Amino acid sequence: MSIEHKHIDEVFEYDGSQINPSWAFNQFGIYGSSIITWIGPVNITPDNLKDFADVGLEIKSNYMVNFICEFFDCQPANMRIAYLRQRLLVMIFREILFEKGVSSKREGDDIFVNGRKLSISIASASLSSMKIHFAFNLEDKGTPDDVETIGILDIVDEDNNQVFNKENLVDLINEIANRFILEIETIEKDISKTNLL
Repeated sequence: MSIEHKHIDEVFEYDGSQINPSWAFNQFGIYGSSIITWIGPVNITPDNLKDFADVGLEIKSNYMVNFICEFFDCQPANMRIAYLRQRLLVMIFREILFEKGVSSKREGDDIFVNGRKLSISIASASLSSMKIHFAFNLEDKGTPDDVETIGILDIVDEDNNQVFNKENLVDLINEIANRFILEIETIEKDISKTNLL
């Protein structure tokens, strides 16, 4: 399976509608499986909530790094596979944080640093595709008052230096996307070379 990653420089809001099927094709003309990344505010409207547990909650942030992943390789689309891939993406993100010296904790599909929530995520499936939205805060601003949050730019090392900054942020985004794509592609290769008796 081929997966195209496209990073969008334009700043725009994630309101939950981007999790709908074929958004990448409708907005950017991208056929097939894809990962679209961009930086922008998040404010998920009630009519676009996918998780029953989130009903009545505010899901918002002034600026987040957003990932929208869509896969067409499984027909009909499989919700379980969508969630397994979502967890894989989240764990790759946590692996990269660890390699940069950042200690974190994973609870399901959420990542916490110093006990403060860094990321959000949801998986979904339609008749035609499987989708994932994964996002992490840039700063602890504009998030719900009842949630202790942290941004990727708020994280500092032992010398109080930023681990991530605006200069290396796109590199981080590309590394996450590329590792995720590589994992899925190598799984496909492993399947094709396995001798089934």
